[in-house]
Amino acid sequence: MHSVVHGVGADRPPGRRRWLRPLLITVGFGGLLGVAVACGGGGGHAASDDGGSNQGPGNQQQAMAAPAGTNLGLVDQGKQIFRSDTFADEGFWSGTLQLDKVIAGGQHGGVGPGVSPKTALSVGLKVDVDALPASVQQAIKAGQVNLDDPGVTLTLLKLNSVVGLRGTFNENGTMRSLGVTCAVCHSTVDNSFAPGIGHRVDGWANRDLNTGAIVNLAPDEGLQPVAKILGVDVDTVRTVLKSWGPGKFDAELFMDGKAFQPDGKSAATLIPPAFGLAGVNLHTFTGWGSVTQWNAFVANLEMHGVGTYYDTRLDNADKFPVAARNKFGHVTPPPGQKDQITSKLAALAAYEEVLVAPKPPPNSFNSDAAKRGAALFTGKAGCASCHVPPLFTEPGQNLHPGSDIGIDNFQADRSPTGMYRTTPLKGLWAHQQGGFYHDGRFPTLMDVVNHYNSFQNLGLTAQEKNDLVQYLLSL
Repeated sequence: MHSVVHGVGADRPPGRRRWLRPLLITVGFGGLLGVAVACGGGGGHAASDDGGSNQGPGNQQQAMAAPAGTNLGLVDQGKQIFRSDTFADEGFWSGTLQLDKVIAGGQHGGVGPGVSPKTALSVGLKVDVDALPASVQQAIKAGQVNLDDPGVTLTLLKLNSVVGLRGTFNENGTMRSLGVTCAVCHSTVDNSFAPGIGHRVDGWANRDLNTGAIVNLAPDEGLQPVAKILGVDVDTVRTVLKSWGPGKFDAELFMDGKAFQPDGKSAATLIPPAFGLAGVNLHTFTGWGSVTQWNAFVANLEMHGVGTYYDTRLDNADKFPVAARNKFGHVTPPPGQKDQITSKLAALAAYEEVLVAPKPPPNSFNSDAAKRGAALFTGKAGCASCHVPPLFTEPGQNLHPGSDIGIDNFQADRSPTGMYRTTPLKGLWAHQQGGFYHDGRFPTLMDVVNHYNSFQNLGLTAQEKNDLVQYLLSL
């Protein structure tokens, strides 16, 4: 099943129809920014001598660093866009997928049993406690809120407390539409109130988010347009969605039609963090372009917002058959509709580029070992030859073929560059869940170090490898 959906739609004349854009769930903005390639992008459960290396955001404060002269008004505008703007994508999430009806359930004007808060939390959606009135917080603490009731989910949406989802409601209280924002994939909460409920932390990869499971809630008629563009049946679409799992998404699926790797594993990649981007050249794990380029790509082609996107690279029918056939590199708003994306790109990038990578929690790594690891990083291990401090990626062109890092080129070849980007490493401790490299193939940081030790014949001792891991956790 290497290309289970390859060569789709050959019976359709070319042309751009908005519902035929790449569908499914958003990667969020800066989406797939910095998924691991060389020692980066999320990992499993690397152990620290002092313990605690698997900690989540805890009580992290939102850290931003704006250089002198930064337009703070633009940054604040970008923050609001990142958190709240759907770019008028409700036409897809509600009009096509009908997720608003699925969430509401039959008792609240929708269809089916509805989606309870318990179910929403189980697929990785988060609740911003600061959006909940004190009375609601108290009721939850007192056990007076039925978390099995889809009606409570609607209440949470009315309060704009579900991170990354925006519902609009009729006067009678029924939900009229549902949209998604950047934050659905690139924000989480600190769990300070309860698991999945806490203070919002922007820029963190939501590695609990099961995007495939969420989209799979759509009824067959909602997924039929997805099946049509891929040239398969709805059951096949559901099989692909189920293959992703928590913390992963396949942004290229509706460019090239490849749902699985040659070994049969899902072609989906890890959701990356959107912090620590300032000064970094190309973004995404295969270097599709700048933050702004990828934001425009995601807003138009993944979130299905109303906007403008030009990218003649997508006209390459050999590399991007689905995109070329449907003219995804030449997108404009439908007649009578205004571009809801382009004017917001500058502010969005301004906010993302001041989000600082979080510092590791106290006692989450062995400081003495980390000091020794720092010397190894710049010396014997040679990591700094690509991960140049303090950016921890190359200042300038930061792309490499898979042969440089000892892996296959499957994912690189799905991009216009044909190469992998060197991942910036700051805040690495914060996105360990899910494995390392773009597809999570290495469960832990130690596995990554072992890979390089073998591939590059570094001759590291067991202690040196541990010291290097502790240094990486300290960044």
